[in-house]
Amino acid sequence: MMGRQASGQERLFCSFSLEDHVPQDHLLRGINRCFDLGDLRSRLAPFYSHTGRPSIDPELMLRMLIVGHCFGIRSERRLCEEVHLNPAYRWFCRLDLADAVPDHSTFSKNRHGRFRKSDALRHVFESVLRRCMSEGLVRGEGFAIDASVIKADASRAPGVPGTDSTHWRKDEASSRAVREYLDALEHFNPTQDEHAEPPQPPAPGKNVSLTDPAACWTGAPGGSAFYVYSTNYLIDLDGGIIVDVEATPAHRTREVESAKTMVHRVEQRFGMKPDRLVGDTAYGTAAMLGWMVQDKGIAPHVPVWDGSERNDGTLSSSEFVWDEPTNEYRCPQGHALLSDRRQFTKPRDRITQAGTILYSAGQHGCIGCPMKPQCCPKMPNRRIMRSVHERSRDVARDIAATPQYKQSRRDRKKVEMLFAHRKRILKLDRLRLRGLTGAHDEFLLAATVQNLRRMAKRWFEGRQSAAAMPA
Repeated sequence: MMGRQASGQERLFCSFSLEDHVPQDHLLRGINRCFDLGDLRSRLAPFYSHTGRPSIDPELMLRMLIVGHCFGIRSERRLCEEVHLNPAYRWFCRLDLADAVPDHSTFSKNRHGRFRKSDALRHVFESVLRRCMSEGLVRGEGFAIDASVIKADASRAPGVPGTDSTHWRKDEASSRAVREYLDALEHFNPTQDEHAEPPQPPAPGKNVSLTDPAACWTGAPGGSAFYVYSTNYLIDLDGGIIVDVEATPAHRTREVESAKTMVHRVEQRFGMKPDRLVGDTAYGTAAMLGWMVQDKGIAPHVPVWDGSERNDGTLSSSEFVWDEPTNEYRCPQGHALLSDRRQFTKPRDRITQAGTILYSAGQHGCIGCPMKPQCCPKMPNRRIMRSVHERSRDVARDIAATPQYKQSRRDRKKVEMLFAHRKRILKLDRLRLRGLTGAHDEFLLAATVQNLRRMAKRWFEGRQSAAAMPA
């Protein structure tokens, strides 16, 4: 017999529990187990007034932001609609069926105010990282570092050349991203003390956006150029957990400097310093290798950035023998290359601004040398620039010949997988917020969600393994 659906209007009262309608294997159940914001209210308490109307619970707003980044809901207007309609989202945000969802404007007000002043998103990220450490997902033996570019929320059309003088207005009519950019310029060009030497300002970009001036104009990924920011990840190689994240302009120098910042911050706040640091050639500069080996005592599992190798058939500097006790190079014919051929009245360290020392051979020895056409055909004598961090570079070269280095190169793919996961699963391939602080907020939330999803996945795998074991 054909059935007929009973009308839902006949019952005046019904019993409904969100707990019963969220599947046990739902992702938010695993995240809720390891997501604790117990000390958030005490951190934000100084930024709230002790009188007036009660505000929206900050824990509710952060839980909603976690939901949005976890499921790729980029718009906060749509996020409010989804939380209103989806029972699982309501359950995770601890909202009952009759509870109202905050308005989307609440997020902007708190983000640009209390959350940034208190660095609440950094606090949430670090609390999740501590939970990862307590779960045994972070060993701290090996870290990997890498950077990836993300499109900024800036059109390619309305830009001005970086060399042009633009009359920026810093008033209420200008956008928040422009005011932030002007504050950064004032930091690099202080005007309070006329006698103080100002710090070196950053070099102007090739093209500057009028809507987001801090974004960098680049064509690095290939194709047409566009405005981007760089997200820098420092991950633990054991469990693929992100231990720190930093937003920078898309400059290689800024990305390398952010690696130092993150390693130092993790050591200061969590007491973790890796035995090895894995990265690509961008982190293989002489100064960076010197910092890793001499300053931090970290084994550099990084390819050496070496521009001394020649491809024109002449002898490279690697074919000269270095003699440490005598502080000299020896060419294949046995001639010495010295750094102190010319004596000065006042002793000099002979270190150039590039952090190198020039070693040169005597002209009389080079003129009659039979190997001069293969050594220095266009110069009267052979010269070699040796970095002051050459010992650290030699350490990196020795490590590159070990089996551990090959394994580190394979392990480095974990950070590339996190970048792909963030763009394809979390839908973070273009920023929604403007300015460097906006990029910082989005990258912190994305890294927090990726760590939460990793912990939830491990928890579900552990439950399934326990259920499969015989009694």
